[in-house]
Amino acid sequence: MSKGKYPEAKVYFDGSHYIAIPNEKQPWKKRKKVNTNLEEIPKEIFEKAYKENENKKKKEKKEIIEKELETYFNNKEKAKEFTEINFNRKKRNLIERRKRLVRKVNLQEWHYFCTFTYDSNKLNEIEFKKRFSNCLKKLSYRKNWKYIGVWERSPENNRLHFHGLFYTPTMIGEFIEKRDYSTKKHQMQNTLQNTYFLERFGRNDFKPIVSKDHIFEATRYIMKYLEKSGEKIIYSKELYQYFLSDIIEDDIVCTIGQEDRKLLLFDNFHCLNEGEVIGQVCKEVIDNMPKSN
Repeated sequence: MSKGKYPEAKVYFDGSHYIAIPNEKQPWKKRKKVNTNLEEIPKEIFEKAYKENENKKKKEKKEIIEKELETYFNNKEKAKEFTEINFNRKKRNLIERRKRLVRKVNLQEWHYFCTFTYDSNKLNEIEFKKRFSNCLKKLSYRKNWKYIGVWERSPENNRLHFHGLFYTPTMIGEFIEKRDYSTKKHQMQNTLQNTYFLERFGRNDFKPIVSKDHIFEATRYIMKYLEKSGEKIIYSKELYQYFLSDIIEDDIVCTIGQEDRKLLLFDNFHCLNEGEVIGQVCKEVIDNMPKSN
């Protein structure tokens, strides 16, 4: 089999189909530079006002920010232009973060959707965030755990939690089933808790991932906080968006996307590395393909 019509294309899974992005120069990605006085006007003013008004409607938020920025410009129109440019920047960044999240989720295997909080008798919020973050890094390095998650505060008491998808090839601790009251659902519930985290941090809940629907719901849950507050998503190392493969013409269903720049692939397309056929696409084959972000 030949090297392929499209060598070293970036391939991702959108949840239903495999999509390839040909390895070609993409001049359309270069954006025109706009003179917005960014060097003279501290962007921190915009970011601070945006954060303080994140729960307001878009129109109201814009008006408040424009008002705060007027003192940094000669006229209202300049403040309005600056605000509009930065709102568009926020929108582009959010779209890119969504794509990165979905693509990383879809090319991995996941075992649990987990929630972790802390016991005030064991440690405070600052200690919890620091120690738990270090714990996850060590589990990733020593036990090959993978995770994607986000910090979140509960609306009831503003208490800090961590929610995330987890791949746990080597489990630690033991699972015990606990029955307690859910303040969110206002009813009793059964939770699967891990003794390792229970002893060191406090309450935890491991929900097994048994279907694609569970992954979709978990991703939507994480994305909700990404969109609501711009909260930073926490990724473990070696979580990739793409794997690289030569694409042969017979494996292409059609071109798709803006200006037909992407390739929709058949579900059983061949993965090639430097002209060598590794196999038809599946988890084991993908594991042996070069990766890219």
